[in-house]
Amino acid sequence: MPKLKTHKGAAKRFRTTATGKVKRGHSHARHILTKKSTKRKRLLDTDEMLKPADQKLAARMLPYGRK
Repeated sequence: MPKLKTHKGAAKRFRTTATGKVKRGHSHARHILTKKSTKRKRLLDTDEMLKPADQKLAARMLPYGRK
């Protein structure tokens, strides 16, 4: 069976945890930050786990995981 290709867009956006879950970052946290509250910016900074249905999609796009 041939080697599987990693989806490069997914590789840049998702990270796999040690337990196999997939982490993602938030959008809207890169620029135009002056009008956003400190609380909103702080919450956007934390990573979040993907929902179970989306974890299956991410696992298919990242066959070898990402550290």
